[in-house]
Amino acid sequence: MSRMPSVLFVCVHNAGRSQMAAAWLRHLAGDRIEVRSAGSAPASAVNPAVVAAMREVGIDMSAEVPKILTTEAVGESDVCVTMGCGDTCEVFPGKRYLDWKLDDPAGKGVAAVRPIRDAIRSLVEHLIVEMDAASAR
Repeated sequence: MSRMPSVLFVCVHNAGRSQMAAAWLRHLAGDRIEVRSAGSAPASAVNPAVVAAMREVGIDMSAEVPKILTTEAVGESDVCVTMGCGDTCEVFPGKRYLDWKLDDPAGKGVAAVRPIRDAIRSLVEHLIVEMDAASAR
């Protein structure tokens, strides 16, 4: 039996972009892909505007908590998606790295978070298609 593919989403505070991406991947891929998220300098809580924006599309993130980025999380992931964290993500041979250029939702209201949320959904949908195709090989 083959191992389930895994993705790690990383941003600085793990309170917005990476949390939304992880929530979208869990929602859209179900249990086909293992999902992690982390931050290089985690905030104390997930951005309330992010939680509200995701609730609008039926995804409850109210129980999520920002987590610190660890070498183990990177090492255990097949794909590492960074979102504005610079060089804080350790590079391991054989891993796939993506850098998604997205606005930071920090300090923004729900109206400003919606387009970021929708852009992340599109990127996650594309990632799922790529990972499903790679698994089928």
